[in-house]
Amino acid sequence: MSAEQLVHLVNVQIVPISLFLIMLGMGLSLVPDDFRRVLAYPKAVAIGLSCQLVLLPLIGFGLANLVPLAPELAVGVMLLVVCPGGTTSNLYAHIAKGDVALSVTLTAVASVVTVFSIPFIVNGSLLHFMGESEAIKLPIGRTMVSLVLLTIIPISIGMTVRRFKPVLAIAVEQRVKYFAVIFLALLIAFLVYQQRETFADSIISAGPVALLLNVSTMLIGFYGARLFALNRQQSISITLETGLQNSGLSMVLALGMLNNYAMSLVPAIYTGVMFITAGVLVYYLNRSKPSAVGVVGGDGGPA
Repeated sequence: MSAEQLVHLVNVQIVPISLFLIMLGMGLSLVPDDFRRVLAYPKAVAIGLSCQLVLLPLIGFGLANLVPLAPELAVGVMLLVVCPGGTTSNLYAHIAKGDVALSVTLTAVASVVTVFSIPFIVNGSLLHFMGESEAIKLPIGRTMVSLVLLTIIPISIGMTVRRFKPVLAIAVEQRVKYFAVIFLALLIAFLVYQQRETFADSIISAGPVALLLNVSTMLIGFYGARLFALNRQQSISITLETGLQNSGLSMVLALGMLNNYAMSLVPAIYTGVMFITAGVLVYYLNRSKPSAVGVVGGDGGPA
């Protein structure tokens, strides 16, 4: 197999199929109550979704304009911030003793909403950063269909399996989580190899942006939740949902739909950053007493 054939295989088949399996794993963890919770705890869900779907893209757009970046890297920032949270945020919420149910709900709802928002925001970003002279764009209809096939369909299949075969779903879900971590690690290693001549320069230019984006959005997520008197567990979950993105989906958009490796570098760099910062945050939260981050009760019950 030639190098070109290998690249095509990774872009067109391996990466989308792997994302499908990861989203299937997410569906295996979901039940209908995860969506009904929007009505049960509207304030917490509204704040979490506002941080993730509104503030995160705005902050990303601001940083991509303020910090001198190559146009492809600036678009890479936008590919990252328009994607929903992933299963990683749910795992970290569990370890940090956050509101796991809220975290799962935010991930599920955002995964549906972003199917319709991603094509428009990404196309606007391509026009803004790349200019009209570039022919790169996402076909709106085809992109929505692709996102449905890669997110909504596998999530629905997973939920159906969870409904009728709960024991099987729980067993498979754990294996999919391990697969997701391995897949991301291998994909990042592949990207580093493919872009080995420019990767060091990309880290130097985009690394600070990734770190600033991650830290600032988590701070805004946490203090925004506290400002509206949400409890400690809910604040933790919103913090992690805002800071931990579905970088796998970002890389699928860059590689499989835009066929641009440079745009995938920011999500790859951000993945490493978010694992470290979230790990530090979880370590701090598990060592600190509840009073260290507040115990005010809010929408959804006492802290």
